[in-house]
Amino acid sequence: MRVIVIGCGLAGITTAYFLREQGADVTVIDRAAAPARETSFANGSLLTPSLADPWNSPGIFTTLVRSLGHEDASMLLRLGQLPQIWRWGLKFIANSSRSRYEATYLENVRFSIYSQQVLHDLLQQHPLQFEHAADGTVQIFESEKAYTDGIKVGHWLKQVNIAHRPLDLAELVELEPQLTPIQDRLFGGIHYPADEVGDARLFCEALHVVMQQMGVEFRFSEQVRRIEMKNRRVESLVTAREVLRADRYVLATGSDSPLLSRQIGFRLPIVPAKGYSLTLPVADPSQMPRYPIIDDSIHAAVVPLGHDRVRVAGTAEFAGYNTEVRPERIANLQGLLRKVYPDLPIEDRKLETWCGLRPMCADGRPIIGGSPLDNLFVNTGHGALGWTMACGSGKGLADLMTGEAPAYDLTPFSYSRF
Repeated sequence: MRVIVIGCGLAGITTAYFLREQGADVTVIDRAAAPARETSFANGSLLTPSLADPWNSPGIFTTLVRSLGHEDASMLLRLGQLPQIWRWGLKFIANSSRSRYEATYLENVRFSIYSQQVLHDLLQQHPLQFEHAADGTVQIFESEKAYTDGIKVGHWLKQVNIAHRPLDLAELVELEPQLTPIQDRLFGGIHYPADEVGDARLFCEALHVVMQQMGVEFRFSEQVRRIEMKNRRVESLVTAREVLRADRYVLATGSDSPLLSRQIGFRLPIVPAKGYSLTLPVADPSQMPRYPIIDDSIHAAVVPLGHDRVRVAGTAEFAGYNTEVRPERIANLQGLLRKVYPDLPIEDRKLETWCGLRPMCADGRPIIGGSPLDNLFVNTGHGALGWTMACGSGKGLADLMTGEAPAYDLTPFSYSRF
């Protein structure tokens, strides 16, 4: 079976890897010059089943309305986007009822745990280097109420085998001594020991090397201009260079997936949600934080990477396909870093800023599986969970396409639910 995978970010490269492992002849095509050069390039680096909650939580409509005009909002809707996303927005809000939110949350967690195990199995076979750490994450809380609410969520997640450890203030500072300078404004924390971190770009680059040795063909700097179809099947892909043909095709182009799907007559309920990150070297590696810190009050994270870098990531901005790095949003993340680690010796002159367009599906779950076309499959719509769910999505879709007995039932993530 010959397969062409469109997209070489996390979703595309993992799908291609598992397809090749199961015997398919695989070509990966991407408009960028190398793997993971867009949304997977500098994401939050978190592999966190504990944070698999969908963004359309109860009360999200009020949150979005209040965000209008507020550059410091953790989730920001730009007024000019309303005409473009109103149809998607209605679905997004419709799926924010308590029952739907909780059902999606639990399904996302289950799948994230499966994906984590697939990653571990892959690393047993290929010990890739990507600044991987498996010490867990720590959520911090500034008030007793926030802490108590966080503990309730932790207890609720026990039903899907997510372990947590509540931390009083003394235990929190003992676990992460770099929080000592701000202990006066903290109440407590929660340690989720099964969470992990890793640089997604480095992972994709390392896997790319392995896949070249496996015989996967990569075609970089090549844009798919048109998808040609006939009798409910993809006939070919037209690029700037040539016409490409295969038996089956995979659409794994993140937020661009709905742009391509519309060419061939079906809609994917996905819109781009811009996320930001900044990465800085730490001048004194002996003062590196040990744990990723999730600040519950503003829904952002400070993540140690390797021995001498920290990455700050967060915020969501519904601004269409605009990839401008807005200085006020970067300033928000700089403020978070100084709020969490006021004394951390960082090298501001070497600041790296980034933004990427997360593919946000209207119901908070990814779309993994078949499409209305008989030989086109999709792997997209993961929102902020693309790294957490990457390996499970790739393995699950490869199983489905090659007829292997699936280790995870992808029905909850199928396109047919729409």
